[in-house]
Amino acid sequence: MTKFIDKRNILVDEIFTYKITKDKKVFISWHGKQVTTLSGKNSEEFIRKIENADFLEKQLIMAKVTGNFKHGNEKSIDN
Repeated sequence: MTKFIDKRNILVDEIFTYKITKDKKVFISWHGKQVTTLSGKNSEEFIRKIENADFLEKQLIMAKVTGNFKHGNEKSIDN
């Protein structure tokens, strides 16, 4: 990733963790509570992205996958 966005520095703490099983399922936890399970193509893509990412990039990837990203900052395009 060329640009990292975390204006509130939430992802500096290790709020997300992940575990990859032998059968390539991915379990993502937020503050120690499992919130998402990936399998198949989704888990393969996640593993590919996460392998070469640094700590903050990993946190951002997991935030996006779980949908726990930019709460309150979304802008509506409804007119």
